[in-house]
Amino acid sequence: MSKKVMVVDDSRVVHLQIKRILADTDYQVVLCCQSGEEALEKYDEVQPDLVTMDILMPGMTGLEAARLLLQSHPQARVLMVSSLAYDNTINEASDIGTKGFIYKPFDREQLLSSLEAALA
Repeated sequence: MSKKVMVVDDSRVVHLQIKRILADTDYQVVLCCQSGEEALEKYDEVQPDLVTMDILMPGMTGLEAARLLLQSHPQARVLMVSSLAYDNTINEASDIGTKGFIYKPFDREQLLSSLEAALA
């Protein structure tokens, strides 16, 4: 059975990249959101197994969205995806309970291994 992934990123290029990478895998992209607010609004409806969350987005940051999502859904699995590879950002993501951090740009193997680790 495929695992449902919600992609949260304001870049349509990233949506397409992740969909393309996951096309022939056990993962299915069930929803792409442009903002943290949209992700919070749609989470219950979609009930994904995993959320990939960008950090820099218009409005609410991905860290804020992840924090709010994990407060209301402690079982949620969130994988941060960002080009912001600063130690304090990675530490903050870890402190709020995210399951990992993947750096942009990423390749197929990096994404798949990060998804597996986040679900382990």
